[in-house]
Amino acid sequence: MTWLVLGLIIFLGSHSVRIFANEWRQQTIARIGANAWKGAYSVISIVGFVLIVIGFGAANQGSTWLWYPPVWTRHLAALLILFAFIFLAAAKLPMSKLKSKVGHPMVIGVKIWAFAHLLSNGTVADFVLFGSFLVWSIVLYARSRRLDRANGVVYSGGAIKNDLLALVIGLLAYGLFAAVLHKWLIGISPFIAS
Repeated sequence: MTWLVLGLIIFLGSHSVRIFANEWRQQTIARIGANAWKGAYSVISIVGFVLIVIGFGAANQGSTWLWYPPVWTRHLAALLILFAFIFLAAAKLPMSKLKSKVGHPMVIGVKIWAFAHLLSNGTVADFVLFGSFLVWSIVLYARSRRLDRANGVVYSGGAIKNDLLALVIGLLAYGLFAAVLHKWLIGISPFIAS
């Protein structure tokens, strides 16, 4: 569990700097340069991610069950994850109506992903991993929107074609991940009862 917690601190901490310590971030970029910052940020993020993967794998072996989710939670989680993929796709596309309404679709996608996995998984390791991401995304989204309002940031306009593109990309990515990649990367098929 130690490696999982350390990985979460490093990964989520590095992904929070822009929101919670932007002045320090800007000063550091000015001092060391943008490329050096991006390099350090990437290395730290990768280290955190690797520790999460290793730590979760180790912690999940024989992890204590907090609750035994009913089978229907898997179906609800599968539906919610579809929406998470659409929000993640919208985050990477030019301005869409969805992006203009929510401002930070990637954070909402992570929030939905974490909540869905909490519904359908009940071990202590699951609770630590997905609960951490859920709390982080809730706090980050609230802080991001507060900063948007304080700085007068308005997400206006957006093209409906980009929403349709986000929908198509989200559906394709969801299908690929659910049918093939989840089993290959995580070792569990989301649609086959274990």
